[in-house]
Formats: sequence, C-alpha cells, structure tokens
Amino acid sequence: MERSFNPSHAARPPGIVAVGLHRLKSLLRELAPSYADRAAVTVLDLGFEEAVHAIEALRRTQSVDVLVAAGSNGAFLRQHLDVPVVLVRVGEFDVMSALGRARAISPRIALVTYGEIPAEVQRFSERFELGIVQRSYRSEQEAADCVRELRALGIEVVVAPGLVADLADRLGMTGIFLYSQDAVREALDDAVEIARVSRIELSKRERLNTILGQLRDGVVAVDMQERIQLVNPAMERLLDADATQLLGRPLGEVAPELSLRDTLREAQPTLDEAQRFGARMVVASRLPIVEQGVQTGAVLTCTDPAAIERMDRSLRSRQPRRAATRYRLEQMVGASPALLKTKALAARCAGGHATVLIIGESGTGKEVLAQGIHNAGPRKRQPFIAVNCAAFPETLLESELFGYEEGAFTGSRRGGKAGLFESAHTGTIFLDEIGEMPLALQTRLLRVLQEREVQRIGATEPTPIDVRVIAATHRHLADAVEAGEFRRDLYYRLNILRLEVPPLRERLDDLPLLIAHMVDRLAARPGGLPRALPRLIDDLLARGHRYAWPGNVRELDNLIERLAVYSAQAEEPPLAELHLRDFAPELYADEAPPPETLRALPATAQEAELRHIAEVLHRCQGDRALACAQLGISRTTLWRKLKQLGQA
Repeated sequence: MERSFNPSHAARPPGIVAVGLHRLKSLLRELAPSYADRAAVTVLDLGFEEAVHAIEALRRTQSVDVLVAAGSNGAFLRQHLDVPVVLVRVGEFDVMSALGRARAISPRIALVTYGEIPAEVQRFSERFELGIVQRSYRSEQEAADCVRELRALGIEVVVAPGLVADLADRLGMTGIFLYSQDAVREALDDAVEIARVSRIELSKRERLNTILGQLRDGVVAVDMQERIQLVNPAMERLLDADATQLLGRPLGEVAPELSLRDTLREAQPTLDEAQRFGARMVVASRLPIVEQGVQTGAVLTCTDPAAIERMDRSLRSRQPRRAATRYRLEQMVGASPALLKTKALAARCAGGHATVLIIGESGTGKEVLAQGIHNAGPRKRQPFIAVNCAAFPETLLESELFGYEEGAFTGSRRGGKAGLFESAHTGTIFLDEIGEMPLALQTRLLRVLQEREVQRIGATEPTPIDVRVIAATHRHLADAVEAGEFRRDLYYRLNILRLEVPPLRERLDDLPLLIAHMVDRLAARPGGLPRALPRLIDDLLARGHRYAWPGNVRELDNLIERLAVYSAQAEEPPLAELHLRDFAPELYADEAPPPETLRALPATAQEAELRHIAEVLHRCQGDRALACAQLGISRTTLWRKLKQLGQA
C-alpha cells in the first residue's frame, strides 16, 4: 500500500536535483536561484556512482521528484535510480552557436555528442557543408579514446559536452561547451513541470488510498494476470494478511472463493452477490477496470451484510414521516355530475408533471384527490410527502420544507437535515392549506417552483430537485392576492392545473353512496354494527338532505362514527326510544326542538364519547394532532374532553 495522504507533502515545493560535472555544473548553479519560487533545486558536482549514492542519501532526508543531467551521466542515473531524469538536449541553435565560436578559432573542428549523433545535427552539418569531423561516445573511456583520436587527426577545436571539452583542453586542443544556457533552462523548466504533474498524481493516489483506508468495505484491485495491485485495510482483515504479503500474488491463489478470473475474462460486472467466504457471508461486487477504453484489471468489493442491515435501519430512522398514499381516484365515492367532472379532470392532470392547485372547503377530500393524482401518474412509485402549511409556525415550517445545514441555528441537528422538498425528490409534495403560508416563505417557494432547486437554511449552494407540487387551499386565493395576503406571482405559478372539489351540499345525491361506504367500513371492525345503528342511519339519510354539511365529507364520516359509538353503549332507554336528534342535534338546528328532546345526551352516550376519544388517542400512540385529525375536533375540544377523563 502507498503512504496515506499527507496534505503538507503536496504543499511543499517540488524537489529537483541537478547533476552536473565540469562546465554544466557552472550553468546549473547560475540558473538554480531563478527557480527558488517554483522548486527547491539542489546542484550536485558529482558523476555516475558517486552521484547515485549522494541522491539516495538526499532522498532519505528530503523530497527528490526529478533529476536533471546530461550525456553519459544522465544515462547512468536513469539506469540506477527510480526517479524521472530530464536530459539536457542539444538543439540546432546550440550547435550553430558553438560551431560559430569554433570557426572563429580554427577551421579544423570536431563535433562530439553523447550517444547517437542527433539527426538534426547531421542534417545541419550536411546542409551547410561544414566539413567537420563528427564523433559520439557512451562512456568515460570512449570519451577519452575519442579525444586522443581527434588530436591525432590534427583537430584543433572540439565542440562537445563538458566531459569531452575538458579532456580536449587537457590535451592541448580548445574545448567549446556544447550546451547553451537556454538548453539548460529548458531542461529545468521541463523538470519543474514533470514534478508538478507528478505531485498532483501522487496526491490523488494518496488521497484515494486514504479514502480506501477509511472504508468499511473490503476493496482489492488486480491486474490482467489477477495479481493484487491494491488492497485496503478492511480487505486485509477479511483475508487475514498484510498488504506486504498480498501485493503481487494472484487473488485466486489467496482466496479462491473471491477470484476475479471470470470478471477479467468476460469484462462484465456482477453486483451485490451474496456468497460465503470461509465461515462468514459477504456481499460481493466485481467490476472490470477500463482505462482509456482498454481493460487493465478488475476490482472486488466485499460488504458485511450486517453493515447493510444497520445502514437500512439508520436510513429508515432518519427519513421524514411520509403520508401514506392509500387513495386512488376511483376510491372517491360518489356519482354526482360535479364529482365525476372533478375526477375526470384529475385523471387528465395525473399524466403530466405540472403543478396542480386544488380548491375546496375543509373536509371535501382535497388530500384524497392529491393522492389519487399521484397514484395515477408517472411518479406513483416515488415519494409522496404531505405537509399542512397551517400547522407550523413560520420558522419551523421553513426548516421543515427547505431543511438546514449543521450549525445553521441554535439547536440544529448535527449533520443538518434534509427538508421535505429534498425528501420528495422524484416524487410529489402536497402543500395543504397553501393559503396560510407566510409571505416570507411564499417568496422562497416561488424560487423553488421557478428554478427547481432548494437551498437549505445556512447553505451556500442550492440543491437541484425534481418534484411535482400539488397545493390545496380552502381560501379564494384571488381575493387573498387583492388583499395583499398572497403573492400574485406565486398564485399564477400555482394556478396552472386547477381543480375544484365540490362541497357535499352541492352533491347531496351522493349521500346514500357515501353513507353506505362508511357503514361498510364500520361493519368490517371487530364486533360489527350496533343493533340500533341501521335505524339511525335511515333517519340520517332522510334528514341529511336538509342539512348544509359545513364540515363536508369529514363531518359526515365523524357523525356516523359518533352514532356507532353512542348507539353501541346506549342500553337505556330502550332501543325504540333512541332518536337521531339525541346524538346529532346539529341536523335539527333549523327547527325548534320538541320539549321532550330538550335534554342532555344520555350519560351513557357521554361516557361512550370519552371512551372513544381515549381509544383513538391510544391508537395514535399519544399523538394529539393526529387524534384531532381522526376525530374531526380541535385541539381545544380534545383538551377539554381529556380534562374530563383526567388526562389533560
């Protein structure tokens, strides 16, 4: 395994060691200070084996990213060190300049280079018919032999690298240094760039290794021969071996059950396979590694199934409570023309993604319609999030809808919290009672609808979302706009697909169907229907057509529940004396009651009501807001009833 990522290592300047003997040394020392702001350049006046030993000693105490050298010395360093070596190259300008200086001294000139004579130098000499002697060398001994041969030929000036130029001077000839300052500077520039890129790549590898080291999943990567190239600590623990024991060995030899041979041969991924490894089960995924279109190996990840179970529990506990999408459009009970028209329009709206505005009085079934639209549309398998905009204070509603970052305000959850818009991503969010939303939040909601992105409280960057918005209100929003209580631009943004749910008083013909549906639901409960209920229901059918039903379908549902509870508990007076007026006096508010009905409900009925409230509160696990919704009463009424029970 490579070293863990060290940020300070990436921040240090690149380390360059320039190795130069003879005249090259002077040029390197002259240029090194000009690179102080980009690299730490160390110049060594050594060659061959001495240079190798010195560089190895330096690497133990400082960073050495790239070497700069020339000629035979550079070739020797390349063979004996695993550090990139940039060679000082000879260009046409260098040759022309050096030969110009040599021609001024004598016409008997020789050009000596390390290795093969560069093709451009050969072409240059032939083009200008210089008539110079050309030689090359590959070692110190060959350099010495070459200089003696040139002296014997009567050569007076030798253009060559520093080693040969110095040898020529010693034998009485004139040595002219072949490398120019520009050539050395170009080599140093290349070295700095190579070091910079190398640092970036090293940082990436070290960061990757650090990330892999933190993963709980085991990870192992192999080459095309299935030799292990990388293994993280989690996989070391799974294989019960250190990386030093694993690297280079075939994975199929180390752990045959985890072999990647099939993945290397077929180049196809296999994901999330449960398999046994020794005495334990793991969830394994195998993927080919493809670089620039060529497969270079494969990678295996192994996950502990227990970790998946823990993560699933954690995710479930963190997710916001979602409204149950129990209803479909066909479950809206009724056959009146007004309701059928609304259902038909809703079915057409369901097929798209545009915002829907549902208008209707309280209790008409606006959320039932919203769920029906969601379940009939392309997002039916995605989240449906419902929120009542009138049920939260402004600050709490803002954090619920849009979420917040850690530390956004006092008491904020560690790690922050996703808002309901984020939780509804790819699905539907139902904003009930949108007309009660504070003006400040209306502005934020408008931006969400326009830009399709949400910004958490305390965040600096928005989060893109894909959410269908269904809003509902019992208010006349156009009047609220004129009164300055609702933003005009938000109203137009919401009022794209408009649906109006008719109140129950406008579809009284649906009463028999609605009552029959509700009674059937009661009959399915343990114990069935009370004996007195059918006669009371007959009275309700007869009387219901004369009542305005201000609470609409919800009021009707709650009333039938009340009749079922009271009639089940009323053993006295006799069955024949039970009258609908005793249990639903609001149905008779438009007429004066006869004297015999001017009495309170039977004590047994009052006791039954309290027992029913206690039962609903128990089913709601103490959630008073939910109990109020199911009972169709206000919090104040619930508090008064609980006080009678001694539970306030």
